[in-house]
Amino acid sequence: MRFAHWTAGVIFAFSLIVMLLFISIDIVLYSDFSVYEEEYRKYDVLSELDMTMDDVMYVTEEVMTYLRGDTDVLSVVTDIEGKEQEFFNQQDRFHMEEVRALFAAGIRIRMGSCIVMAVCLIFLFITKANIIRIFARSYQAVLSVTVLFSAVIAVVSFIDFNKVFEIFHRIFFNNDLWLFDPAEDYMIRLFPEGFFADMAVRIVFVFAVSLAVIFILSMFLFKYKKKHNKEEIRKF
Repeated sequence: MRFAHWTAGVIFAFSLIVMLLFISIDIVLYSDFSVYEEEYRKYDVLSELDMTMDDVMYVTEEVMTYLRGDTDVLSVVTDIEGKEQEFFNQQDRFHMEEVRALFAAGIRIRMGSCIVMAVCLIFLFITKANIIRIFARSYQAVLSVTVLFSAVIAVVSFIDFNKVFEIFHRIFFNNDLWLFDPAEDYMIRLFPEGFFADMAVRIVFVFAVSLAVIFILSMFLFKYKKKHNKEEIRKF
């Protein structure tokens, strides 16, 4: 039973970290749209598109609404380069449809992680396991692997983000429709590569903070439980 307890603990910890990753992505992408304005100013997007900030933000909000699945059609008519026209072309729509599928998969993974965590907790509770001790130790172990893996990706990304960006797209998309021509496609001018690099840094930061908070909480509970057990033993 001890092996089963630790296995459940590791699965719980892994599911928690996966859930935190997707929550971090959601927080960065949807919690504060002023971040997008900062990025657009940084990369001079307004000049590249010859659009006002209001129009650019309108397009952005429509894109993010579409990716979340709140609307089924990606179509925005706005002022670009001095004339009113459709912002997205067919290639844009096809690629964003694939991206939306990834977003939907992320939501399913996050929900699945919650279910797995609940099952693990119920199992540990029913079998009268030392939940706090198992969680604390299991989380530390899985966190160590996560930090190591993340550090490797971070170093490689720092050396050549463009290559990592390309590998990501090669893995998740089975076509080359994610390759855009800035002269023809407005979307690549709206979201330049540097934009994605900055967003990735923000996601890593939020993710790291959430992992640290859970780590500190788990250690506090573990030490509190250990101290409480010692006091109980002294009473006897």
